[in-house]
Amino acid sequence: MSIAQNADFQGVNMLKSTGGSAANIVTGYQPGAAPTTMTVAAYDLEAALTGATTTVAVDTALKAMQTAAATIGAAKTRVDSQKAFTSKLIDSIDRGIGQLVDADMNKESARLAALQTQQQLGIQALSIANSSSQSLLSLFRG
Repeated sequence: MSIAQNADFQGVNMLKSTGGSAANIVTGYQPGAAPTTMTVAAYDLEAALTGATTTVAVDTALKAMQTAAATIGAAKTRVDSQKAFTSKLIDSIDRGIGQLVDADMNKESARLAALQTQQQLGIQALSIANSSSQSLLSLFRG
């Protein structure tokens, strides 16, 4: 039994018609519209494609499939490459934002430490000024 004889789908063999019956092939579908059909006269693919003709047809189909597979493979490679680039870009942006936040925190921490040092120096200067005036007064009491 040949491939054409076994190529049935839901009881219909599109590769080999029998007894002069016509086959309807739906070529498009749009919701709400009447389907467009194309009627094909009775045919026998098995008888038409014998010997060398079959080999040429199969080779042509294989080449078309190989070309399509290569195109799909190239597209997949481009998509994978773009995905990797996007992932690295996202990581880089996240890292940059984190460094900006850290840099701002370091800057503000240094500013706070400087202000606290100025405050402590001011308090110490007042303390020295008060103690100096007390020392001068003690000389006059004396």
